[in-house]
Amino acid sequence: MWEYVLATDCFHLGYTEEGHCKGDVNKGLPFPTRLKWDLSTECQEVIESSFMLAKQIADDVDFYGYLFNDFGKGLIKKCRTSPDAFIQMALQLAQFRDQKVFCLTYESSMTRMFRDGRTETVRSCTSEAVAFVRAMEDSDATKAQRLALFKIAADKHQNMYRLAMTGAGIDRHLFCLYIVSKYYGMNSPFLKQVLSEPWKLSTSQTPQQQLNLVDINKFPRYVSSGGGFGPVTDDGYGVSYIIVGENLITFHISCKFSCPDTDSYRFGQQIQKAMLDIQALFSTENGTAICQNGKKHM
Repeated sequence: MWEYVLATDCFHLGYTEEGHCKGDVNKGLPFPTRLKWDLSTECQEVIESSFMLAKQIADDVDFYGYLFNDFGKGLIKKCRTSPDAFIQMALQLAQFRDQKVFCLTYESSMTRMFRDGRTETVRSCTSEAVAFVRAMEDSDATKAQRLALFKIAADKHQNMYRLAMTGAGIDRHLFCLYIVSKYYGMNSPFLKQVLSEPWKLSTSQTPQQQLNLVDINKFPRYVSSGGGFGPVTDDGYGVSYIIVGENLITFHISCKFSCPDTDSYRFGQQIQKAMLDIQALFSTENGTAICQNGKKHM
């Protein structure tokens, strides 16, 4: 709705010089009337306590959103890399620099190929991603070594995403096994451990609905940055991102004020640095990007 309003108000409907909406007033519409509720004291107390709990949770959200416009999927694709894999590797690098440890990472994948399909999980913190991040933090590693490890990690991530989309992921199967174990009253230490492990880094790419409504290259100020979500653990991060057109990526980063070890703005700066550091792996000294086939792109 917000993206639709941003795109249509100025470019399709418009405003008068006084700032009012254009169009004729329909005087036949009824005036709004206030609804009066007959609520018991007990019900009012429940509503009040629920409101206070919701407010407490909302007030604890440390949120930071920004537009990354140094480059976008256009440049990433020229380097023969999946944009999503590129961003996920940047998130792994940013996470390690921010927390000094690796963590279980969640990325949602759509399963729209199946009837009533919803999502599957891609576990982004792979052994290949860990090797790449360690190389980035190793002062003795060469640029060629880092780039080679990045390509291996990105290819592994892209393959895992394909598997998740085609029903070959693992987490929904694990959940089904958990449901069956509960039905039969079976105790599974394995399932109990696996399903209780915290996702300290929860991520998701969200769709951009505005691209066909406004020319984002001519009117970048009217691009909607979309929405995000909160962290799923008290000491973790929630990161939502939108790949907008060819030259823009928006990030929504969240954590909790009550956690002394996390900071949404700091993590956002780490993401930006990680994105630029990975881009530099594909660049020569004169700033041109090198693709896998040996061609150079400005």
